[in-house]
Amino acid sequence: MQVLATFRRMGAPHWLGLYAIVLAAWVALFAMQTPVELRNLADVYGADFWRELCTVEAGWAGLPITILMWLLMSAAMMAPTAIPALVTWDDLVISGAARGFGALLFGYLAVWGGFSVFASIFQVVLAEFQLLDGFGKSTNDLVTASLLLIAGAYQFSALKEACLSKCRKPLTFFMQYWNEGPLRMGLRLGAVCLGCCWALMVLAFVGGTMNLLWMGGAMILMFLEKMPDIGRYLTRPVGLALIGAAGLVLVF
Repeated sequence: MQVLATFRRMGAPHWLGLYAIVLAAWVALFAMQTPVELRNLADVYGADFWRELCTVEAGWAGLPITILMWLLMSAAMMAPTAIPALVTWDDLVISGAARGFGALLFGYLAVWGGFSVFASIFQVVLAEFQLLDGFGKSTNDLVTASLLLIAGAYQFSALKEACLSKCRKPLTFFMQYWNEGPLRMGLRLGAVCLGCCWALMVLAFVGGTMNLLWMGGAMILMFLEKMPDIGRYLTRPVGLALIGAAGLVLVF
């Protein structure tokens, strides 16, 4: 009954606003997605084919559209992973103990907005050194293996575990920083989430920054990692898999 009540409550206007943000981000990313036909031609004719046809200016001139893409990606992927924490906050709002659902969400997304700027600059730098193709995917085995190894090793780090422990217990997290208000707690929640997920997000340069299949899979993985009963069985095996993948890239 409690689960059903939660689902009914998630039809309230502020929840519909969240759904609209996520849906709009996914629709915009889909619209920006490179057509399959063009991808196939690029595979045949090489990366230069894409660079010549690309309508977005290369290098630093293309930074604004790259930032927009990362902002959309962060909203589409990371807002859903915060749903357990947002449900907990909504419970507190209904009980009269808290307020400011929108402020909490804004603070959370603001942190990921900052990450998007840094990720965009990193992408442009890699592209300037011709380490990425036109689809935002690494063309260098050493870069690919390094990203996989870093992400895999980070799965075993104390910082990752500390951040995950807070994400998995949102009520405890909110009580710890209760006096800071919803906006600052949203910023803290975003920072904790960033500590959990930044390395997995950077793997976009392995899967391709405009690869919707990778985005969907990574979003599901990061969501499950934050679930107390499931996540503890995922983190280390995923780390081992990523480290193994790094080795395979170097060997083959």
